[in-house]
Amino acid sequence: MLVKTFSSTVFGIHANTITIEVNLGIGINFYLVGLPDNAVKESQQRIKAAFSNNDLKFPGREITVNMAPADIRKEGSLYDLPIAVGILAVSGQVECAHLTEYVLIGELSLDGSLQPTKGVLPIAIQSKKEGFKGLIVPKRNAREAAVVDGIEILGADSLMEVVSFLNGDDTALERFTFKTNAFASATDTNPQLDFDEVKGQMMIKRAFEIAAAGSHNIMLIGPPGAGKSMLAKRLPTILPPMTLPEALETTTIHSVAGKMKSSSGLITMRPFRKPHHTISDIGLIGGGSHPQPGEISLAHNGVLFLDELPEYKRQVLEVLRQPLEDRYVNISRAKFSIDYPAGFMLVAAMNPCPCGYFNHPEKECVCAPGVVQRYLNRISGPLLDRIDLHIEVTPVKFDELTAQLPTEKSEVIRTRVISAREIQKERYGGREGIHANAHMSQKEVDQYCSLSNECMSILKMAMEKLGLSARAYDRIVKVSRTIADLEGEKNIMPQHLAEAIQYRSLDKNLNTVVLSKVG
Repeated sequence: MLVKTFSSTVFGIHANTITIEVNLGIGINFYLVGLPDNAVKESQQRIKAAFSNNDLKFPGREITVNMAPADIRKEGSLYDLPIAVGILAVSGQVECAHLTEYVLIGELSLDGSLQPTKGVLPIAIQSKKEGFKGLIVPKRNAREAAVVDGIEILGADSLMEVVSFLNGDDTALERFTFKTNAFASATDTNPQLDFDEVKGQMMIKRAFEIAAAGSHNIMLIGPPGAGKSMLAKRLPTILPPMTLPEALETTTIHSVAGKMKSSSGLITMRPFRKPHHTISDIGLIGGGSHPQPGEISLAHNGVLFLDELPEYKRQVLEVLRQPLEDRYVNISRAKFSIDYPAGFMLVAAMNPCPCGYFNHPEKECVCAPGVVQRYLNRISGPLLDRIDLHIEVTPVKFDELTAQLPTEKSEVIRTRVISAREIQKERYGGREGIHANAHMSQKEVDQYCSLSNECMSILKMAMEKLGLSARAYDRIVKVSRTIADLEGEKNIMPQHLAEAIQYRSLDKNLNTVVLSKVG
């Protein structure tokens, strides 16, 4: 006798449906075929114990379980439930009438309870595409799967609940649905963080507003305690709210990485990732023997903050080049190739020298010239080129720190950012891959960033004086387009371009710092 159940596997951030065929033969052996890994092979012991502890009978005959397609490697413990149900169905303990209507996933404990698994959201999306009636998942994964509309999501706490449901008890499993108004009313920023808590630093706040309005990368350079980390942590509070497609894409990545909490459904707060400087290149971009998204993908549609940038290994920083340019990362190995989304805003912070006090108004730098040179050389020119705004952060003066002057709240700044983003949304008309000025290709730059003769003269002078590259030229033009959008101007004016140029000053300053130190 042959019975089929259905499950799924996740590859990258997409799922493939797996057909599990269970056949009873003559003998007492147990065969599991179809390229299973060790976690799948160990399911036999978990299933036997779960059957024994729930008064279910494990057939005393030869059982062959085939997981098709056989050329796709099956990894993880999510196949415990569909294999167990298939064995029960082939031995007559579960009705087969509705088995083909549902995709089943879940890890079995020895007592028959179901443990949560990773990648439930992409599995739910794929199950809907393929026309399945519903998805049976561990109850702790149900809220996550329920964000997919148009498919029945059934949450189970144990194997026995699934058996009762398949045998005709419709009340045995809890049904979960996603409410769109819950997404609209969800909190999308951290209420404990606000820009009105930052004293002084008006120029830096202006730079962050420009970065948020155009989705530009930004680097802060300044002494310890100047407020670099404080400012970076508050950037998400002025970014536009996530759209539903952005939230789905972000949630999918976190689901695949196993970062979803059992109580959460859809991620509505833009990610803010702050990896430690000891992170490896694989930890940052993703990959490994069992491919997983890295920090840059977990920061998709949000912010990646790299504090103390020169302390990161040079090899780790250099792998950022391609994702910063293309907004995705390709993981290529001998047996597979995976693309992970990586559309993040990079915020980097660094000290001007190892001791941190070069150019400090009150404290003297004690670093030798050669030490400063080696420190600054840890940031390569190509990486620096890909960062749109370079800002020097100076210490806050005592009078500014203690002044009780009113400062703008994040909500006020965010309103201006949203208005600028609406202008960009209308301009690009939903073109694929272009959501903000920073994402423009050369074609869009030529079309939407025309410069007057006066602007061209200013830009030519700046490029010759600062020794800027062609990529830096593009970045300056894009930033000036964002400044014009914030002011509601249709054309880029000389003052917009001049402000954008001053945010590239570190291209030259990284060398002049060393020269000044020598002098």
